[in-house]
Amino acid sequence: MKIDIEKLVEIAVKAGNKVMEIYEGGAFSVANKSDGSPLTMADRASHETIQKELKQTYPNIPLLSEEGEGVDYDDRKRWECFWLVDPLDGTKEFISRNGEFTVNIAFIEKNRPVAGVICAPVLQRVYYGMENVGSFMRLGNASPESIYVRRNGVNSPVAVRSRSHASEAENAFFRRYSVSHSIPMGSSLKFCTVAEGKAHFYFRHGPTMEWDTAAGHAIAESAGAFVSNLRYNKKTLKNGSFLVSALEDITLLEHD
Repeated sequence: MKIDIEKLVEIAVKAGNKVMEIYEGGAFSVANKSDGSPLTMADRASHETIQKELKQTYPNIPLLSEEGEGVDYDDRKRWECFWLVDPLDGTKEFISRNGEFTVNIAFIEKNRPVAGVICAPVLQRVYYGMENVGSFMRLGNASPESIYVRRNGVNSPVAVRSRSHASEAENAFFRRYSVSHSIPMGSSLKFCTVAEGKAHFYFRHGPTMEWDTAAGHAIAESAGAFVSNLRYNKKTLKNGSFLVSALEDITLLEHD
């Protein structure tokens, strides 16, 4: 199915603007979901914006969103394609007001992320990528620039790491591949950091959900990265450990 990536960018920016209205509006309430993760008014406002816009533009494509209603696997396993959305990725970063939160929209076709948009409204950056098209970064209202992974500098590789979910397994991976420097980063921006050539690796140990990774996965792969251990529309939507790498011969090995 043909997808208008520019339209997806427009929708993500619109949702990001809704998030910013709440972010800049002073105090906001924070609730806890059943799994203990935080939920804010911004999560809901972004979800409602994306849901409305996608339904108007692509009425026949189903939507799976972190903040939407769950869909039984018996139903969604028949989906040939669908939207996979995280309306506010990095809610902890939103609450702490460090600016490293994003709006994520991905298009999944035959269980693969073939297009993705990540909007970071505080940073005024939009990253997007599409299979057989490439990946791009747009800063503010400037023209978009093509982005690519960096394959040089591997003698002193750089990794991007989670700001909120660091682990000893992550440190062990860094030692194994002699990582010289690591960049702490929140949300799906870690995928973008590899995609635009600022880091060689992003290794994540421990659980994430499919909507956390799909848009970044599409952007990183379209920029030339290799992504290991991520599949979509599984019976359980939880991911295990995964690796995003600028280098083809790096695998998870014993970290699988």
